[in-house]
Amino acid sequence: MSNPSIHNNQRIGIFYEHPEWFKPMFAELDRRGIGYDRLLAYDHHYDPYERELPFSLVVNRMSPSAYLRGHKQSIFYTLEYLAYLKDIGANVINGYDAYLYEFSKARQLRLLDRLGLNHPKARIINHPSQALDAAEGLIYPIIVKPNIGGSGANIVRFDSRHNLRAAVEEGTIDLGIDHTALVQEYLPAEGNSIVRVEVLNGEYLYAIRLRLTSEEFNLCPADYCVTEKAAPAEGDNCIANRGGMVEGYTPPDQVIDDVKRITAAAGIEVGGVEYLVNQRDGRISYYDINALSNFVANAPEVIGFDPFPRLVDYILARAGLTRLAAA
Repeated sequence: MSNPSIHNNQRIGIFYEHPEWFKPMFAELDRRGIGYDRLLAYDHHYDPYERELPFSLVVNRMSPSAYLRGHKQSIFYTLEYLAYLKDIGANVINGYDAYLYEFSKARQLRLLDRLGLNHPKARIINHPSQALDAAEGLIYPIIVKPNIGGSGANIVRFDSRHNLRAAVEEGTIDLGIDHTALVQEYLPAEGNSIVRVEVLNGEYLYAIRLRLTSEEFNLCPADYCVTEKAAPAEGDNCIANRGGMVEGYTPPDQVIDDVKRITAAAGIEVGGVEYLVNQRDGRISYYDINALSNFVANAPEVIGFDPFPRLVDYILARAGLTRLAAA
């Protein structure tokens, strides 16, 4: 339970890093005249002995892909800041527990397994030399996926043991910023597409289906999705205009129930889960859990409504500034 002494201010703190993804949210807060502070993760500090905050609510919008924009240090810093907020009983959306899952693909696998949900088989390694042994018994193609990901960065597909061995010997495998990675089966997606299901406050918000192109791992649906390592912080180097590659979609009821279970177990209040239908056996397989929802570009055209006003409704309700508007 949150400490009432913390909520002595009517301002909201938005803790974030990406310069473009949340402009629609800021615009909606501005339109409603809501007081809020933009807390840039890479330009932030806190006093660990302070027991009160100047905010009625902190909204965590930190992305693990920050290292692609030169802000690697803020990823690990955020973990400590959220732990501090949890310790003092602060009111936080997508706080420490949720960020632990955003922070770790390995932890996501354990959650999916604990919930009894189908997912690609994987092994966890901490050095490239372990990749060959870890892939033993897995079905090729396999991918090597950094534990701390973001926008599909540094995910590499290997179609054979020979190709994987060559990469190990050449030293070209990058395990990411925490030197931990998944060696995971690459499942062929039925219809050459995947589905991302978004949840807000424990309820289904919308879903989209994304058509895949060859060797594509960056499935970010937002306007601005940085794909190059160490890309400029302004975020305008890559405008992902997918056009007909993204469409609104209604998943089966069982999938919606599964996604609600996943996000609830992860403590994610606003986030998304991605899945595909395995072409080999026709089974649904969940493979990614996102505690950061940047929402689909051109949402009114793609899914029929703008999700940002609903997100702001929830933010205001959690901040105690208004009642949650009826869906």
